[in-house]
Amino acid sequence: MTKLLAGLCLAAVTFSAAAEPFKVCADPLNPPYSSKQQDGFENKIAELFAKELGQPLEYTWFPQRIGFIRNTLTAPVNDKEVDSKVFKCDVVMNVPDGSDMTLTTQPYYRSTYVLLIAKGRGWDDITDTKQLVLMPLQRQEKLQIAMFDRSPGTTWMQKNGLLDQGIPYQSMSGDEDNNIAMQLDKDLKAKKIDMVIVWGPLAGYIISQSPKNSYNIIPMVSSQGIQFEFSMAMGVRNGDKDRKAMLDKLIQAKAADIRKIIESYNIPLLDLPKAPQKKADDD
Repeated sequence: MTKLLAGLCLAAVTFSAAAEPFKVCADPLNPPYSSKQQDGFENKIAELFAKELGQPLEYTWFPQRIGFIRNTLTAPVNDKEVDSKVFKCDVVMNVPDGSDMTLTTQPYYRSTYVLLIAKGRGWDDITDTKQLVLMPLQRQEKLQIAMFDRSPGTTWMQKNGLLDQGIPYQSMSGDEDNNIAMQLDKDLKAKKIDMVIVWGPLAGYIISQSPKNSYNIIPMVSSQGIQFEFSMAMGVRNGDKDRKAMLDKLIQAKAADIRKIIESYNIPLLDLPKAPQKKADDD
């Protein structure tokens, strides 16, 4: 009888743990990262993790702009319960490694900014970013390069005297019907711009929306004190060390599957830097 009761208790605990959802904070319209249709690479990785944990996948949707973390990851389910330990969601699937907005996992991919050039516009000979700087002024004046506020691409253009050829865009548009990748795709097709220095995942989305070989892709190389390559991680609430440890184990165990998912979105990937070896007294 005692064994039977113990077995029933164990089954109840297992069922309870399995029923607890894997709660993700995400943008409802942010290709190629996430969408309500759950067709972004964040969605696919979240689905992979939830399946591995045997948990149902649950989303809290909020546009990824100023206030995203405050309105999702650190927002209690009941706003009136100031000391509540139950939050709307528990994991942000894509944050810069070491972000101070969250406690970050180990990085799970690394990408770079690229110069994306639409073919057939008179720029097919460009194979190196230096050519933009060194070309004759008469030709240089015809350039139409999309540029963003607070972007390393804009800093690069400024340092190389190309700001006059830049067409400004906001990193966060506030448009409910388009995210920045969608807008760039439309404007490139409409020939409002011919090229853009853009973060790898956004470049991947733009490439995926056109026939193969529609663009030349030139990786930007960090120089002149400008960094173009960045590692990305997942984020949990500061202090949520157990969840971070659980995600770190999944990132390690499913590294090949994660890379396969991200590569399927045409995202340029770089090797992740090797983690420094821990000393015996680091623990």
